[in-house]
Amino acid sequence: MLLYPAEMADGEAGEGCREGRPRRAGSGSMVPLAQLIGEEARMEKVERPRVRYGCAAQSKKGEDYFLIRTDCQRVAGDPSSSFSVFAVLDGHNGNAAAIYTRDNLLNHVMCAIPHGLGREEWLQALPRALVAGFVKTDKEFQRKGQTSGTTVTFVIIHGWTITVASVGDSRCILDAQGGVVSALTVDHRLEENVEERERVTASGGEVGRLNIVGGAEIGPLRCWPGGLCLSRSIGDMDVGEFIVPIPYVKQVKLTNAGGRLIIASDGIWDALTSEMAANSCRGLPAELAARQVVKEALRTRGLKDDTTCIVVDITQPDHSDPPQSPPKKMNKFKSFIFRKKSKDSANKLPKKLSAVSIVEEIFEEGSAMLSERLGNGPSAEKTSNMFTCAICQAELAPSEGASAHAGSIFSTSPKPWEGPFLCTDCRNKKDAMEGKRPSGVKVL
Repeated sequence: MLLYPAEMADGEAGEGCREGRPRRAGSGSMVPLAQLIGEEARMEKVERPRVRYGCAAQSKKGEDYFLIRTDCQRVAGDPSSSFSVFAVLDGHNGNAAAIYTRDNLLNHVMCAIPHGLGREEWLQALPRALVAGFVKTDKEFQRKGQTSGTTVTFVIIHGWTITVASVGDSRCILDAQGGVVSALTVDHRLEENVEERERVTASGGEVGRLNIVGGAEIGPLRCWPGGLCLSRSIGDMDVGEFIVPIPYVKQVKLTNAGGRLIIASDGIWDALTSEMAANSCRGLPAELAARQVVKEALRTRGLKDDTTCIVVDITQPDHSDPPQSPPKKMNKFKSFIFRKKSKDSANKLPKKLSAVSIVEEIFEEGSAMLSERLGNGPSAEKTSNMFTCAICQAELAPSEGASAHAGSIFSTSPKPWEGPFLCTDCRNKKDAMEGKRPSGVKVL
């Protein structure tokens, strides 16, 4: 693990609290773990990509942190099940929330994934587990009584599949082969995000600019109480629970043409557009690329904020070059395609597109309603346990658990009594985030 801001240090292990277990076969018998691993290895027809990364930062306030892990394992002791984690955390009102999230979020996410899932099932369970992990991290940090908060952009790379979860305005972009840049995150700034402004006001917050003497309004739109200009974060217990930790999640799959990720705090994005950041470092290896992006941001805007950048190159094992600049007259639409996942599309691509970088969109959801995020998706049925809280994983007494859908006008579940289930504490937090009860926050 690599940690930042000022210097690199060793961190917590964070592989998660779930050890790999054999799963049951259809007949009810247990499949030996060795056999399961062998089956998955045979199913992996495409070679695992090479993941290379670089990180650079300049500190002004000491509130930016990052996390880099390339040694995580989905099945303990099985190197073929390894995956990588990259995260950028931009703290505000102190660094406590960023540090706590850096040290605990990965473990909370892994604990929300059921035992004994195969690779594809594990990837399907990730979006829901990320939501649970973000909310649990926020809930546990707020118990400390500290008022700092943090943005989070959290990236998991398993094979050619990239899963990104984010709150706030740190950003992750994808520069695929062919030179077309796309965003894998959504900014939760009140100034730009109309839907989030409406959600905050509907949940009991007020949105407006800072008033100065004479009644003039200055600066970006902020949420009151508290004055935060973001609608989602981890921490920030002094601004009301309508500022939610529920992440936007996007999951995509690359072809073996690969691509480059640029993950950075707003110190980069306040100075550079996504295209400017990608263009500034094409042709450079990841380590130099990260330095170049930071250098370009500082050249454009100066050091007005903490500035952190991680560049990750995902390439074929025998190909170490980063994405190259596209030809000047290339048709960008033909060079890069976001394609929704379909069950029978894998073998039906036109031959003329066989060498084109096609990115398959597997999952995307940005709702701030917990009942929607925990109860929907392909893994919801398998991961609902009436004896375990879907967020904090606490054991539930038979009479304690309440469905996340019960009494929710946002629920789309036809059978809310089937779960997922929440403990009393997590149910109270859910209700507070949806504006159904006062958050209990008192601001002087």
